Amino acid sequence: MEIGLSTFVETTPDVQTGEVISHAQRLREVVEEIVLADQVGLDVFGVGEHHRKDYAASSPAIVLAAAATQTKRIRLTSAVTVLSSADPVRVFQDFATLDAVSNGRAEIMAGRGSFIESFPLFGYDLDDYDELFDEKLALLLKIRDSEKVTWTGKHRPAIQNLGVYPRPVQNPLPVWIGSGGNTQSAIRAGILGLPLVLAIIGGRPVQFAPLVDLYKRAAAQAGHDPSTLRVASHSHGFIAEDTQSAADTFFPSTQQAMNVLGRERGWGNYDRSSFDAARSFEGALYVGDPQTVAEKIIHLRKQVGITRFMLHVPVGTMPHEHVMNAIRLLGTEVAPRVREEVAKWEASTK
Repeated sequence: MEIGLSTFVETTPDVQTGEVISHAQRLREVVEEIVLADQVGLDVFGVGEHHRKDYAASSPAIVLAAAATQTKRIRLTSAVTVLSSADPVRVFQDFATLDAVSNGRAEIMAGRGSFIESFPLFGYDLDDYDELFDEKLALLLKIRDSEKVTWTGKHRPAIQNLGVYPRPVQNPLPVWIGSGGNTQSAIRAGILGLPLVLAIIGGRPVQFAPLVDLYKRAAAQAGHDPSTLRVASHSHGFIAEDTQSAADTFFPSTQQAMNVLGRERGWGNYDRSSFDAARSFEGALYVGDPQTVAEKIIHLRKQVGITRFMLHVPVGTMPHEHVMNAIRLLGTEVAPRVREEVAKWEASTK
């Protein structure tokens, strides 16, 4: 069972002061967060790609590379790479370079992304939303599998027997499929035999169990061994020394962030009652003291089949020291509890 973190490197106004930190400061903070995550024994750190003012990381590979030489063990992944509006050749080159710098710790989490700003920015039509992802994923996997590539598609100039360099340390370079719960995404990942990342940020996490089953059935029908496939959860949360302070600290920035998105997307108001319901044992928020959060992650492993858990923190802008403390608690107190209990449970089920 792997335990890690993800971030979108947000630069929204501070709820208390209204201050907006610079992109540069937030990026430097994230590098410090990755370094700490490595020091406390966490397995993976993911950085999301966005192309708007309130997010600082438009190039996850560069952010991760900045931390690569200061870390030793932690795996470094995008969360996600918006593959639909990217050039798969350049994506592969960037992450192969990261793989070299980190000596084999890079991963790509490929997804459509939940924001659309990158499409007009890079000259793509939203009407081609699904077709772009399918075509570009196919090209990325072809580049991953072969040094020399011959390829023809609709949305990118053809490639005729050209090499793509550098080649990564890992062979193959890990590519995960990111999904918000779409059945077609899960089926596609299964057919391709690729690991799956589920954004479990609302509702009841156990409701994702049938989707994981569907993913594994698709994999088996395509000739892959389902027991070798990994499933990850990307879930919002926060850890403090006691549950009440964790909730009180995490709520203000979460409310602000969710209501900003809600106004853009037509969601209802996000209030404290919604937040408290989501941090209940069956809810999708992993907020509390180390024991509370560990118990919820263990439950997710048993009920849904997750083999990697990524705590997404912060949501909105939080003081850097609060985020660092949450990372420290996740690595030193939550992860050991989860690993021990999951190992016992897995041994008992064999």
